[in-house]
Amino acid sequence: MKVALVHDYLLNYGGAERVLSSLRKIYPDADIFTLLYDKRLSKYFPKEKIKVSFLDQLPSFLKKHHKFLLPILPIAVEGFDLSDYDLVISSSSVFAKGVVTNPGTTHICYCHSPARFLWDYNERYLKDEKNNVFFKPFIKYLIHKSRIWDRSSSERVDFWIANSKVTQERIKKYYKKTSVVIHPPVKHLTCKKDDIKIKDYFLVVSRLSPYKKIDIIIKAFNETGDPLVIVGGGRDKKRLKKLAGENVIFTDFISDSELACYYKNSKAFVMAQEEDFGIAPVEAMYFGKPVLAYKKGGAEEWLTEGKNGEFFKEQTIESLKEGIEKINRNLPNYNRSYIRESAERFNFEKFKNKIENFVNNEANEV
Repeated sequence: MKVALVHDYLLNYGGAERVLSSLRKIYPDADIFTLLYDKRLSKYFPKEKIKVSFLDQLPSFLKKHHKFLLPILPIAVEGFDLSDYDLVISSSSVFAKGVVTNPGTTHICYCHSPARFLWDYNERYLKDEKNNVFFKPFIKYLIHKSRIWDRSSSERVDFWIANSKVTQERIKKYYKKTSVVIHPPVKHLTCKKDDIKIKDYFLVVSRLSPYKKIDIIIKAFNETGDPLVIVGGGRDKKRLKKLAGENVIFTDFISDSELACYYKNSKAFVMAQEEDFGIAPVEAMYFGKPVLAYKKGGAEEWLTEGKNGEFFKEQTIESLKEGIEKINRNLPNYNRSYIRESAERFNFEKFKNKIENFVNNEANEV
């Protein structure tokens, strides 16, 4: 059986890319198709296995700001030649699911979420992007046209896998499709050289984009004075640094080993955005660390209040401060073994077994 994996972009190594890496472990001989590829990711995805769209020949500025490529991204993904493959698995948040396959090819989409900037985050995206008022009508038109393509291209998928119940509901609402839930695998990272000098801080691991709501976290910690470490990079970093008090420390994206040490030395993990699942906080739970999370989205599928963390109900400074106080108050009472066990539900072997069973049984053994 010849297998192809299709992924939107390989420009950063985030949660979706970790899932792709796990799919590659299950299908090590698979070719990987992607719209854009950054050679810095070659240690995860060797260049000889990558097949990139014609967009990869564009200047680096356009590749870095690929939202400007929105009108031609559907053309690029439809240009992939998948005629020689028996099984195609698209790892999709936006465009990957839109590939064109032969009638004899089975196409399974592992959906991280229907394109949020086209659907449920549409107005929030326009607001967060702070686009020039003169360009907004044009951008709204592009989103409208992209939404039509997104809906029609969903018909090309034979079988759907959702990464969470939240995503499953969105697939049903926007694409009118049924799906099964297979949660993403979460890697148990190892701290090989522990040289972190600070201890007992709250931790954020995230891309620094407006929709991640890192500004709310910073403002809340500015007021409480609790130490906070933010691991991640992104276009919002400069603005966020200006907001931060002396108790807030930033570090860029780091190796898995370094990240493991940050998890190990933290007090608790903080997540203020609504995530479809949320791999980073579950990674922290492998180290027995409780999580403070916004009570919406995928977090409700793995967080049990008072057991492996706490919720806050509103994306406001006051609500988050109440959550910080609750975590600090309950810190001696958390059962670290229970927290680790709640993360173990999402290990790679369980993910592998579920994917293989789905392909071999529910997808009619292609």
